[in-house]
Amino acid sequence: MTAGTRRVAAVTHGAAVPTPTGTAAPAPPDRRAAVASDFSGTNATPGARRIAAAFGRAAAQGRAALIPYVVAGYPDRETSLAAALAAVDAGADLLEVGLPYSDPLADGATLQRATSAALRAGATLAGSVELIRAIAAARPKVPLVPMCYANQIVGGGDGRAVATRLAEAGASGVIVADLTPDEGTRFEAVAREVGLAVVYLIAPTTSPARRADVARRSGGFLYCVSLVGVTGARASLPPSVRGLVAAAKADSAVPVAVGFGVSRPAHVKMLVRAGADGVIVASALVDALGPDGRDTAALGRLVAQLRAATRR
Repeated sequence: MTAGTRRVAAVTHGAAVPTPTGTAAPAPPDRRAAVASDFSGTNATPGARRIAAAFGRAAAQGRAALIPYVVAGYPDRETSLAAALAAVDAGADLLEVGLPYSDPLADGATLQRATSAALRAGATLAGSVELIRAIAAARPKVPLVPMCYANQIVGGGDGRAVATRLAEAGASGVIVADLTPDEGTRFEAVAREVGLAVVYLIAPTTSPARRADVARRSGGFLYCVSLVGVTGARASLPPSVRGLVAAAKADSAVPVAVGFGVSRPAHVKMLVRAGADGVIVASALVDALGPDGRDTAALGRLVAQLRAATRR
């Protein structure tokens, strides 16, 4: 296990291990109904409603929602905008936008490489916000969900400044990879005020009680990490992900989307059969851009193939 993997394990374990303040009570017989009636997160925000509508449209078409990922500013601002629009036009239901960060704990080699290249090319938080604004203006029907880390958005405060800028730019929600519900209450309050959904993550190591508590607090959708470790294209997904998806759906009043390692149409079909409401694909799409990050046509072709595999 590399040092980076150990650090990510700590992050995912932080979302998984019960704490004195974060352990949920045993699940009642109808967990989904209980969750829906006792929700203290951000699922009533305008952003969460836009996300729910996107999942609903996909479900009405008899398929899971497809959530591709692009890195803001990779390899440069103009090409990352072209990649984002290519992903949307090829079939994205929602779009996850990675905000470049110098210490991306949850990212594997591919996303670390792309993030580093974006930073070297001059990517900044302000530039990423403007990229989100440009995508939202060009493709307003597709909800945008930035993915970032706590230091980027919360820092030493409550996150109001960055959350406000993201919401005003057109973001519907935000994934803060290393923020757990135990530490997220203050930021959730801010997100509710500005209209954003705060999407939380669960991992294979998350205990049942903890999983139910995280699901109760997640807005828009629940991000189900398919494996222990970092992001990155994989040849196969662990068979245990089927049970994880089923358990997460039983606990969650919001849609369940699965990411980490998902890279092939066959993976998407497996997750759809397992009951996933959405599928997130990141590293494989960055790889599809080629070594210089500019082959947006190849990215679009892969998104189209993945979209075709989402049908139930």
